[in-house]
Amino acid sequence: MDRTVIGLVGFARALRHSGMACGPSRVQAFLDAAEEVGLDDRDSLYWAGRLTLCSDPDDIPRYDTAFGCWFGHDPMPSPQGGHAVPRPARIAALTAASGESDEGAEPLSAAASEAEVLRRRDFAELGAAEREHLRRLLAVLRPDPPQRPALRRAPSRRGGLDARATLRELLRTAGEPLRLPRRSRARRPRRVVLLIDVSGSMAPYADSLLRFAHVVVRRSPASTEVFTLGTRMTRVSRQLRQRDPEQALDAAARAVPDFSGGTRLGETLRAFLDRWGQRGVARGAVVVLFSDGWERGDVSVLAEQMRRLRRLTRSVIWANPHAGHEGYEPVQSGILAAMPHVDGMVAGHSLRALEEIWARVLDR
Repeated sequence: MDRTVIGLVGFARALRHSGMACGPSRVQAFLDAAEEVGLDDRDSLYWAGRLTLCSDPDDIPRYDTAFGCWFGHDPMPSPQGGHAVPRPARIAALTAASGESDEGAEPLSAAASEAEVLRRRDFAELGAAEREHLRRLLAVLRPDPPQRPALRRAPSRRGGLDARATLRELLRTAGEPLRLPRRSRARRPRRVVLLIDVSGSMAPYADSLLRFAHVVVRRSPASTEVFTLGTRMTRVSRQLRQRDPEQALDAAARAVPDFSGGTRLGETLRAFLDRWGQRGVARGAVVVLFSDGWERGDVSVLAEQMRRLRRLTRSVIWANPHAGHEGYEPVQSGILAAMPHVDGMVAGHSLRALEEIWARVLDR
């Protein structure tokens, strides 16, 4: 397959991962439209993709963000028909090697490599421009909540026979069984609790982790709770429910009095469990604790609170940013005290690591 086509299909796949309904027919229509307009005109390619890949008005912001991340961050053409200021086409790097010029010989994968490399980069190593790019990538994530069986049953194509509905159907059709209604256990979102360490040692990761939490909360506000841990525990779920990520982060920052302070995981976990966890927030939930494990308090307190937390929850996942570094060993006293009471320790240092964490959450 031509490398140009591979790259365009990869762009459509990225849109599908963001939640857009880009089925094979729409992808084929996009490829046909791209072949007609050519790849040298970025504006025409933008409209070709928007007209063929977007099926709902809500898709347009996600499409614009993904298009900017994939093909460059230049302004999009105005919907009133205006055009951006003419400039050298950054889409030229997307053309397959043709021998006409050295600049056009770069494969399409080079345009996507920047985003792919950024997804694997440690948050603490990103510059200002890379952080802005990361924010755009986070904005297009659509993490579906984990599901659990509900107590009630709902109409379904499969499952046990619904006796009452079947009787009503027989009365309506004079005794002829035209169809057999069935019911099965309904599904409901499982509660997810994100505990984010915002102490000084976690400062390089706090902003990205809170932005990820904002995406999760916005996706399922009724079943997601977010707390920050440092020298004290703070609930920021309400602040992160705001639509705009910058306003949500600003509100969370104002609510948290101990950003970049010390770490007392044991005491803050005890405050969380006493006030929120045992009252229902943590019961049957999947809890993800983002922390590097540096504990300034008594580690025996942390061990006891982790034991309490594990008894209440469905699963406890510890996401340690340093676990993604080669040669890392869990030698911190806090981690050693907590390890017997967690279902696994995973890396939490990059966008790719966050995606893998959420895949584990969905498996619980």
